[in-house]
Amino acid sequence: MRSVDQHRSEAPDTVSCMVITVSDTRTPETDTGGRLAKSLLEEAGYRIAGYTIVKDDYEGIRELIHEAAGNPEVEAVILTGGTGISPRDTTYEAVSSLLDKHLPGFGEIFRYLSFTEDIGPAAILSRAIAGTSGSTAVFSIPGSTGAVRLAMERLIIPELRHVMREIYKK
Repeated sequence: MRSVDQHRSEAPDTVSCMVITVSDTRTPETDTGGRLAKSLLEEAGYRIAGYTIVKDDYEGIRELIHEAAGNPEVEAVILTGGTGISPRDTTYEAVSSLLDKHLPGFGEIFRYLSFTEDIGPAAILSRAIAGTSGSTAVFSIPGSTGAVRLAMERLIIPELRHVMREIYKK
């Protein structure tokens, strides 16, 4: 058995996730990216521990991630939105400032998949990032439904249990 298969077999059955949408304009009714992330997580057997929308504000984003990482009911945080390069996009900076360990491969592979399967060279504008904050996994992805679907189906959902196994490993 390959070690990755062994690690996956030792992973938890489910993970409790919080979904945070970063947007100055979205509401629960118009938040298609956040709704899609929640739906895909639930369909894959993950639990939703919380969901909220926060303005694209550096301190507000940091505060929510910090609270989630300190909540024993939340094992993973998935943020959608605010990952671009416009002056209002601060998600990357807020998330990056709180990560104890970075998973650079997440952003690299997300951009590669975006480039080859979806948007071509515009993928360079994405600042998707992932890592850990304490014992909480944190993933930050663009908010479009195409980006959410790609990140969730190709990267997060298949590996989240394995990520948590590594975080919990003594």
